Amino acid sequence: MSKTADFKKSILGLNEQDLQARIKEDEMRLKKLEFAHAISPLENPMSIRTLRRELSRLKTELRNKKLSV
Repeated sequence: MSKTADFKKSILGLNEQDLQARIKEDEMRLKKLEFAHAISPLENPMSIRTLRRELSRLKTELRNKKLSV
């Protein structure tokens, strides 16, 4: 199974509070990665893109849960 499918399965079981906490945590990680990349290039700059996409998936799932309630 791909990483994306595993990620999607893992976020389906989370409730709204857990999703919000995960979003805040990932936003901080993204800021730190972008700052580190600005100072000196990261070994794998694609990790920034991956984290941004995961963050979007989390926000989408949170929005879906809020609308379905």
